[in-house]
Amino acid sequence: MIYSGEVEHMCPVAKGADHGPAPIPEEGGWVRVKENRDISGLTHGVGWCAPQQGACKLTLNVKEGIIEEALIETVGCSGMTHSAAMAAEILQGKTLLEALNTDLVCDAINVAMRELFLQIVYGRSQTAFSEGGLPIGAGLEDLGKGLRSQIGTMYGTKAKGVRFLEMAEGYVTRLALDEGDLVIGYEFVHLGKVMAAVKKGVDANEAIKDATGSYGRFDEAKRYIDPREE
Repeated sequence: MIYSGEVEHMCPVAKGADHGPAPIPEEGGWVRVKENRDISGLTHGVGWCAPQQGACKLTLNVKEGIIEEALIETVGCSGMTHSAAMAAEILQGKTLLEALNTDLVCDAINVAMRELFLQIVYGRSQTAFSEGGLPIGAGLEDLGKGLRSQIGTMYGTKAKGVRFLEMAEGYVTRLALDEGDLVIGYEFVHLGKVMAAVKKGVDANEAIKDATGSYGRFDEAKRYIDPREE
């Protein structure tokens, strides 16, 4: 340790207060965090890139300072999907500090990592008051059946109105319009169910038919339109 001349000539003064860190809630307990291994919790966060072209939702499950599980979901930029693939390999097994100071390939993923770090080290994790936290694999529950991200894609113009393209239920195939051309429902295909059926040997057309559903007053429509073609 190198001290400046001014410090070298100072006389020592004893330190009185030594309270240590304030405890934070972690997986149903109160923990005084001093080291990486003192941190546990599952939490989510969102990040964005510098030009704000795309965004990332990141889910981490941390046990004793180590990232045991990472779910990376990106939207808005084709390159981000490849970045997410690399980040998924990079993140697991790292400590929180390592992950915070590692290039996760994409601005949006790096920002999401920063936001998650702030949440988890200040005791704001999703499992702060859940005894024992959540098991490894809990991140997949965000995806539901078929293990697909919950995506909403909508488009609209003043001249031609709204188009629903993708809902949580699936890929929108038709919009239902009433006599005033207002949307009163939609038809969708659950792509996760389609692929699961196809992998089991079901004919693709039959799989699509079985995975097709509707929402709202779809059957009462005066006409139907394809939101991508009409």
